Order: sequence, then structure tokens, then C-alpha cells
Amino acid sequence: MVATRGRSRANGGGNASADNTATSAGVSGNNGGIKKASKPSVKQQVPSVSQSPASPSGSANSAKGRKGKCAWDFLRQKHETKSMRDKYIASSCQLFFRRDPLKMVRGSMQYMYEQDGTEYLDCINNVAHVGHCHPHVVQAGFKQMRTLQTNNRYLHDHIVTLAERLCSTLPSQLCVCFFVNSGSEANDLAQRLALYYTKNRDGICLDHAYHGHVMSCIGISPYKFMHGGSEEKKPDHIHVVPTPDRYRGKYRDDQISMSELTDAYVGEVQSACDSVAAAGRGVSFFISESMQSCGGQVIFPPGYLRRVYDIVRRSGGVCIADEVQTGFGRVGSKWWAFQLDDDQLVPDIVTIGKPMGNGHPISAVITTPAIAEAFRRGPDYFNTYGGNPVSCAIALAVLDVIEQDKLRENAVRVGEHLKRRLQEMQPRHPMMGDVRGAGMFLGIDMVLCRRTRQPAGQAAETVLWRLRSEHIIMSLDGPHENILKFKPPMCFSLANADQLCDTLDRIFTEVEADVAASAAAAAAATAVAATAATAAAAVAAAAAAAGKPDGEKNGGCR
Repeated sequence: MVATRGRSRANGGGNASADNTATSAGVSGNNGGIKKASKPSVKQQVPSVSQSPASPSGSANSAKGRKGKCAWDFLRQKHETKSMRDKYIASSCQLFFRRDPLKMVRGSMQYMYEQDGTEYLDCINNVAHVGHCHPHVVQAGFKQMRTLQTNNRYLHDHIVTLAERLCSTLPSQLCVCFFVNSGSEANDLAQRLALYYTKNRDGICLDHAYHGHVMSCIGISPYKFMHGGSEEKKPDHIHVVPTPDRYRGKYRDDQISMSELTDAYVGEVQSACDSVAAAGRGVSFFISESMQSCGGQVIFPPGYLRRVYDIVRRSGGVCIADEVQTGFGRVGSKWWAFQLDDDQLVPDIVTIGKPMGNGHPISAVITTPAIAEAFRRGPDYFNTYGGNPVSCAIALAVLDVIEQDKLRENAVRVGEHLKRRLQEMQPRHPMMGDVRGAGMFLGIDMVLCRRTRQPAGQAAETVLWRLRSEHIIMSLDGPHENILKFKPPMCFSLANADQLCDTLDRIFTEVEADVAASAAAAAAATAVAATAATAAAAVAAAAAAAGKPDGEKNGGCR
């Protein structure tokens, strides 16, 4: 079943036109499995922006445009909300477009809406994995919330059904689940499991990695602890190795062959393990995202993870695959990104999170029976909200939608189309240094010079703001904040991809012209300064030859 969506105009009022299409859910029934049913389209189920929140029919209080009264006028005005946030919310909390933040009041599939009704195409919100406010997911949560919500110390079908379905997507060795509430909690628990199983403390992580905001995860997140001004430093037992970034890493594909590059990056992990052994200790764990996200949408060389896993295990450690941002079918061809490296690759622990609840807090750690048993010999584990019935019902609904709406197949189709179009744009846009990724996990590495690969962070930020003016939301990543990242809801369509590429094509042309003009102006200013300096030097030389101090004339006035 197909729901039509379109870009709203500046006033945001009325129904959207049908110039884009997005897959909607045709799923219903019990969360434990998929039951086909005839369902109204998303557009029929979800009130439009023009409809009053208190009036699903939209018969009253309809939106009247950017300057008129609309359904959301009962909310504070944007400047009031911003003022209250500045007063009550810590300034260290991130806010997109801080100079002029957006105030979003509603979402539907791959679109978000400001209070005045303006519609934005969401290209980065990988939390709303199957689409903002997907009706099947919303209904599953509502149904369970009005039935029972409690902790996981009681038997309940949802938690065991969810565990079974998750394990069915993974290698058979990974068959024991722990449910928690966030990716940070999952990666914290993964480190504890490694400690109990290996009885070692030394961990290895990648440069520029981010694995969560709790203290134990900050310690394995150079993205955070290497930030200027951070009081949270790398613990002595954590060893950082270079991210295997072929484009702008320590070893680059314009300097050595891919096989030599892979050998070099694998060798860095071997050196870290050797260093731990030389100190008379063993490795506890190696943790990495299967494709690095905050580090700049980095795709690892083929075979890298398999070889690293072998080295780590020989050194006594376990291998943790952080699939919080890359999993749940985002790469399209596989359920999990680690499977792209090698079909036979099996991590010892997998952590999953963000997309699992489509915006609702739920995550999981999945491991082997042996590792889970080692942890059982420690203190009892309890997580108040982890695996509660409502969270599990929502996660089951997310799995329903991924499978029933064939969103993995959509990720392949749309992702390949988008990547191909971006690569076709590269020859005419010298600032597009690299286009990389898989499925709906893509990045554009923006550069000032393709030969040196000098990052173009300021230009990337300019592109970001110009996209916003076109009602498209993207974001930046990477240590130089020059990577345009693409991780949208999985219902992103071919029409959406074309809209994004057409807009980027035009904006890149404009920004490149601006950069060229600025460079020309700077060169002209430099030339003028050089000419003036030359003239001054000539005057000084003439004055010296005449035996007078530089610039002396008219009785010594300067």
C-alpha cells in the first residue's frame, strides 16, 4: 500500500501534493509475527499538519499558512521556547542549527514539520528508523501501554518473542539477549561482559570512535575524550588504534595499495595487543562500529574486521560489534553491517540500539551462552526498564515493518540510486572529494583540494544551512566536520533521493563559486600587499642610498 507525500510550500498549509512516494505499513495483528491486513494509508491514518491536534478530522483550527493561525498556535512561540531552553536546559546539550534552531512539532514518515507547518525532508534521523510516527509502531505502543507496563521480572511473551526474532537475524552462536534502554547502556554492559569472561581490563578502540555518553563509554570514545577542553581523558587501560580510513586516515589509498593499506591498519591492532602482552596482561575486548559513523561514515577495507577479530581472540579478548547506528537493515543487503565484511564473521558480542524502538528507548546486548554464563557468576543483573512490555511491543512492531514493507530492499534500491547519482555529480564538483557508504548509510567528504584532500569544513557548514533553506535536513560528521552524512528513515524514496541530489547539485555549484570568488579576492589582496611591500622596499632603498632615514622628508615629518 502506498501513501503519497510531497513537499509543502512556504506556508505549510493544506494537503501535500503527490510528487513523492513512500512505503507505508500493511502490517497488523500480534507483535509476535506478521499478519497481513488491509490498512488505510499513512496519509489516511495520520492527521495532516493542517489538522488540529484536538480534532483528528481537521474540521476546525486548520492551518492558514506561515503568517496565519494554525493548528499548533496553542504552543509557545519559537522565541519563547528558545528563551526557556536557554534558561532551563544545559547549554552543553546539543542543538541543531544553534544560531536559529528549528522548532519541530510533528513527524510523519520521512518528513518533519515546524510549528508553522513548514515541511522538511529528513535525511539524518536514523532514530525514526521506519519513519516518524509510523502508525503500526504507534498503535503497538498504545495497545500495550493501556494493557500492562511493568519491569521484566515477570514472564511476558513480548520479551521472549523479541529475543527470538532478533537472534534469528544473527549467527547462531549469538543467542542470549540482555535488554537495556540506550546504546550507551548497551556498550557499558558489553564491557562488563568482556571483563567477567576474560578477566582482563585492557580494551582496544578506534580513533574518532563514539560508543556512548556514560563514563565507561566516554573512555572508549576518542570522539569525546580527545575533544579540546575535555576533562575526561583516555584511561590507561584503553588503547586507541587508527581508524582504517582509506581516504583520509593514517594510511591512504592514494599512497599505497588497498592490500598494503589493510595490512598496515591490521598491524596497528597487532601492535596494541603486543603492547598489552609486553606489560604482562591480556586483552579484554576490541570494540568498533562495523562502519564508523561519527568518525565520518568510514567504510573499512574488505577483510579488516575478520583479521582483527582473529588477532584479538589470540590475545585473550572478545570482539564487540557496535551496531547501534549501522544495524537493523540500514545497509540493505544485510541485517547487520559486520556481515558486509565477511558472511562468516561472528562477533562475540553485538550491541544494538537507536533504530530498535523507532524513537522509543530500547536497546539490546546479544552474546554467546559462554559469555552470558560467565556474567551470571557475578552479581544479579537487573535493569528497571530494560525489556519492559511496552518497549518490546514497539521493537516487535519495528521488525514487522522492516520485513513487511521490505525496507531492507528499499535501502538497497534507494541507497544505490543515491550513491550513483552523487558519484555522477563528482566530476563537475571538485569539492566532492569522496562519496562512500552502503544502503542508507552514506557520506560525502567535502574537500578544498582533491589532491591534498584538505577538508572543507566551513564550506560543508554553508551547504548544510543552504539545504535547510531548501527544507532539507542533513548534518555533519568526522573529526573535521566536513562529512555530509546521510542516514534517513528507511522509507526514504527514489523521489526523495532525486530531490536531494538536484538540490545538492545546485548548492554545490553556488558554494564552489563563492569559494572561488573568495580565493580570488584573497589572492588579489595578497598581490596588492606584495606590490605595496615592494614599493616600500624601493623607497627605503632609495632613501638609504641618499643617506636619509626611511621616509624622512619635509623636515623629518613621517
